[in-house]
Amino acid sequence: MNKSEAKIRIAKLRRYIDEMRYRYHVLNDPGVTDADYDSLMEELVKLEGEYPEFYSPTSPSQKIGGEPLKKFKPVKHQSPMLSLNDAFDEKELREWYDRLVRLADERAVKDSGFYAEIKMDGLAVSLIYEKGEFVYGATRGDGFTGEDITENLKTVQAIPLTLRRDSKFYSDKRLEIRGEVFMPKKSFEALNRERLTSSEPLFANPRNAAAGSLRQLDPKVAASRNLDFMGYGLIGMETKTHQEEHEIIKDLGFPTSKLNHFCPDVDSILKLRSEWEKLRPELAYQVDGIVINLNNEKLFNKLGVVGKSPRGAIAFKWPAEEVTTVLEDIIVQVGRTGNLTPVAVLRPVLVAGSTVSRATLHNEDEIERKGIKIGDTVVIRKAGDVIPEVVKAIVELRTGKEKTFHMPKTCPICGGKVVRNDGEVAYKCANKNCFTVTRRQIEHFVSKAACDIDGLGPKIIEQLLNAGLIKDASDLFELKIGDLEPLERFAEKSAQNIVASIEEHREVSLERFIYALGIPLVGIETATDLAKKFGTPDKILSSQLSDLNSVYGIGQKVADEIWKYFSDQKNSAYIERLQRRGVRVLPYHSPVRANKLDGKIFVVTGSLESMTRDDAHKKIVELGGKIGSGVSKNTNYLVVGEDPGSKLEKASGLGAEIMNEEQFLQLIK
Repeated sequence: MNKSEAKIRIAKLRRYIDEMRYRYHVLNDPGVTDADYDSLMEELVKLEGEYPEFYSPTSPSQKIGGEPLKKFKPVKHQSPMLSLNDAFDEKELREWYDRLVRLADERAVKDSGFYAEIKMDGLAVSLIYEKGEFVYGATRGDGFTGEDITENLKTVQAIPLTLRRDSKFYSDKRLEIRGEVFMPKKSFEALNRERLTSSEPLFANPRNAAAGSLRQLDPKVAASRNLDFMGYGLIGMETKTHQEEHEIIKDLGFPTSKLNHFCPDVDSILKLRSEWEKLRPELAYQVDGIVINLNNEKLFNKLGVVGKSPRGAIAFKWPAEEVTTVLEDIIVQVGRTGNLTPVAVLRPVLVAGSTVSRATLHNEDEIERKGIKIGDTVVIRKAGDVIPEVVKAIVELRTGKEKTFHMPKTCPICGGKVVRNDGEVAYKCANKNCFTVTRRQIEHFVSKAACDIDGLGPKIIEQLLNAGLIKDASDLFELKIGDLEPLERFAEKSAQNIVASIEEHREVSLERFIYALGIPLVGIETATDLAKKFGTPDKILSSQLSDLNSVYGIGQKVADEIWKYFSDQKNSAYIERLQRRGVRVLPYHSPVRANKLDGKIFVVTGSLESMTRDDAHKKIVELGGKIGSGVSKNTNYLVVGEDPGSKLEKASGLGAEIMNEEQFLQLIK
């Protein structure tokens, strides 16, 4: 900005901050959060430093006082290192509790209680001990496969190389300790001071610094970083409660947090979180919330996993961090389904430990609802690792030069017509051959969760499209080394590697293949459900809408999208082309016959010992059975657990076959 604009901005900031201070201290009615206030004050101080000619002794700023390895090898985890779902407020926490009660029963959940532990903001690692000695350690990676960082982990003073042999819990058996490697605040500050002196780029936060340190090929570098460790999980030894796990980990020689605490109910969790939030600034390390686990291990395991997250645990994070900055522009991105998404271009600002210069604005309706204009001073919020969002505009700081945003009428990539279907909020590029849509579809096809073809990043895919070598993902399987070698920055070796990688991944499981197709609203879990139901791509292609509606867990909207995709002749031709060019889709292999229960209608009542009611429903549907919403004359079987209620009496009168849990398990075996 020029001097004139700076003068106006400084004057507006001073007036607004003074008003906020008055409301806060005199009226006890703050108009913004402390974080927003600090962010605006920081901007004011910076501007006054850049333009000292606008100094004023009455500025609110005057109230502020003072000025080697070659590479890491992959390691497959013996059991997945799961991630946690998040809750950010009391409502979300109580919704999680209600889900637990529905899946198990209230008495079991109450008897269990919860174990709350501080959530370190570091890097999750797995430590393997055999005969009491540290054998190797690995990063979490994608949850299934991590990287071997043993030599770097050995340099962390808090990680013992041998377990305490005088511990009453000592065992020669293979034990796995899971925990968090982190960098204490003092170590982080010292490290950044050193990097500043040597003109190296600074780390944004302690978590990034810890992760960067553990991924150094030279262990001496990791040793110099003063990393620390805190344990939270034990595998290889049976325990009754999660609290007991922590006691064993500590007795074996690993640090655990003194703050960790048993909580009998949700109210005590909320009270503890409030107490910890007050302690948070005083802690020697960075934390971003608390982890809540069902304390009873048997119940925790019984509830199982959904996606990559255990049902019996949740990360209860602190309220989102908010700052202010200027929204300098709004650009439009084109996704793989052709949807146009407005994105805020922000004046870079540090929020929740990282520098943010972009934030999603979702859609035009959202922009209008929030009253946001280009040039506004806006409040940015970022909670944990969630994508930053624009919360609101501060209209009091407008200059009159702000501009209203409108979605473009033509695609910013291909120039095709932009349309908005009735009843939808999204704008779409109507050109099915749009370059960006095609590129992103191919990127999705080769991604790790889909066909997992290495070496084909966005730039290379774009290069192949520009060269006319590919038009869609099926063309990848006809590429030859000679096609790639003439391209810029391609050597013989890199061409060989890409072709070899494509060749290695011609064979793909049915669920990965379905996911790779990029059907709207179909993630990997839905793709797996479809694979279990139909078994082969041909059966899915010939399925009816009613067949899709019968797949457990798939709602009407998702079923409609799947039906629309497979009914499109262009998509059918694309799938045939993939198969004709050598892609081998493996049929889904289930350990049981899919038609074993052959349309029989089941009702499950009461609490089951070996599984949740939801898991029992899934088993029934996978085997061809159906779930009744209640007991009726059409009910074939009533599966009875503990405390069955009135359904048992009703089923007896209607002639349904009644079976206990053991009989049910025999039936579905």
